[in-house]
Amino acid sequence: MTHRRNTELGLMLLAVVIVAGAYVLASLGADATIPPNVVPFFVVVLGLFLGAHVAVRRLAPNADPILLPVAAVLNGLGYVFIAGLPDGAKVPSGETLARQQAVWTLVGIVAFLGTLILVKRPRDLERYRYTFALVGLGLLLLPLVPGLGREINGSKIWVSIGPINFQPGEVAKVVLALFFAAYLADQRELIATSQWKVGPLRLPHPRYLGPVLIAWLVTLVVMIYQRDLGSSLLFFALFVVMLWVATDRTSFLVIGGGLFAAGAYFAFRLFGHVQTRVDIWLNPWADPSGSGYQVIQGLFAMGFGGVAGTGLGLGGSVRLPAGESDYIFAVITEQLGLLGGTVIIVSYLLMVGAGLRIAVRATQPFDKLLATGLTLLLGVQAFIIIGGVTRLLPLTGVTLPFVSYGGSSLVVNYVLIALLLRISNSSEPARAALVPESAAVAGVGG
Repeated sequence: MTHRRNTELGLMLLAVVIVAGAYVLASLGADATIPPNVVPFFVVVLGLFLGAHVAVRRLAPNADPILLPVAAVLNGLGYVFIAGLPDGAKVPSGETLARQQAVWTLVGIVAFLGTLILVKRPRDLERYRYTFALVGLGLLLLPLVPGLGREINGSKIWVSIGPINFQPGEVAKVVLALFFAAYLADQRELIATSQWKVGPLRLPHPRYLGPVLIAWLVTLVVMIYQRDLGSSLLFFALFVVMLWVATDRTSFLVIGGGLFAAGAYFAFRLFGHVQTRVDIWLNPWADPSGSGYQVIQGLFAMGFGGVAGTGLGLGGSVRLPAGESDYIFAVITEQLGLLGGTVIIVSYLLMVGAGLRIAVRATQPFDKLLATGLTLLLGVQAFIIIGGVTRLLPLTGVTLPFVSYGGSSLVVNYVLIALLLRISNSSEPARAALVPESAAVAGVGG
C-alpha cells in the first residue's frame, strides 16, 4: 500500500526536523551558539531513519506507518537530552554518553533491518516455542551465575562477558513473549475449557495453570535475588495478560493478580531491600539526603519545569542521579514542563494504540497474541518507569523505551518494533482478500 509508506515517509521527515530542531535549540539554550556539527548531525539522523523507512518500504510495504516514526522521535529526543546532561563525578559527560547512544542507535537500526530480513513470516517462529522458553528463562536467570552477574545501583541485572556489559532481561522479555504467544496459540482452547472445582470456585485445571505458576515463581526469583522489582512486574504482567487475552477468562487476571500480590507481600516481609523501596516510595522525606535523595530531586526538577518548562538546554538546576536512564523523564519535564511530559506520554499511547490495532487486525492466533504481548511490553515498561518517577509506583530500574540511555534496551526495542511491523505486513493481504468476499455477500443480500 503506497499511501501507507508515503504517510510514513512524511512522518519520518517530520521526526527528523523535530530532532534536529531540538538539538539546535538545546545548544542555543546551553551555549547561545549554533553547534558547528549541526549539518553532519542532521545528515546522520536523516540517513539512519530514512534508511529504516526505505527498508520497510521494500521489505514490509503493507506495515503500519505510525510505529517507526514515533520510535524515531523518542529515540532522537532521548539523544538530545542525554547530550545536554551536565558532567557528573561518577558518570561520563553527556557528550560521551550521547556518542555511545548514537552507536547503539546505529546497532539498533541494523538489528531492525536484520529482523525484517530474517523473519519473513511471523508464524515461522511458532515452531521454536520451547527453545524460546529455555532461552528466555536462561537469560532471565543469567545474572545469578557467579562470575557473570554484576550488581549496579542495587540491582543484579547486568552480565559482564569480557568488555561487554548487557542486560539479558531486555532480550528475555521478547523471547518469552514469543514463547507464550506460541504456547497459548496452541493450547488456548484446552486452557479456556478446562475446569477444576475447589469448593464453590471453578478454576482452570492445574496442568494448564502451570505456565502461570512458573511465571509467578520466576518473577519471585527476579524480585528477591536480582532486586529488580520493575522487571518482575513487567514479566508477570506479560504472562497474565496474554493468558487472559488467549482464553477470555477473567479468572486468570484475578488468580494472577492474587499470586503476584502474595509474592510481593512475602518479599516485603522477608527482604530488607523490598521494604526500603516501598518506604522510599511512601515517604522519601524521611531520609532526604540518603535513600530518598533521588526521588526528591526528581520531584524538584519536575516542579521547576512547571507547565512549559525551563527551556531546551536550560535545565540542570537540580542535580539528578541517573538522569540519563531511570530519571530521563524528569530531565525532560524540567526543560519542557508538563506539556513536554504529556507529549512523551502521548507518543507511547500512539505506539500502544498502533500495536493493539495490529493485534486486532491479525488473522492468525499466534500473530494476535504476539502483537499483544510486544505492545504490552512497550506500554507497561513506559508506565512503570514514568509511574516511578512521578511517585505513582515504587521506583524501579527499568528504562524508558527508546529514550533512556542503554544499548540493550534500545537494540531490543528496535527488534520489537520490527516484529510488530512484520506482523502488520503479513496480516494486511489476508484482510484485503476478505473485503471482496464480504462486499459480494452484501451485494447479494441487497
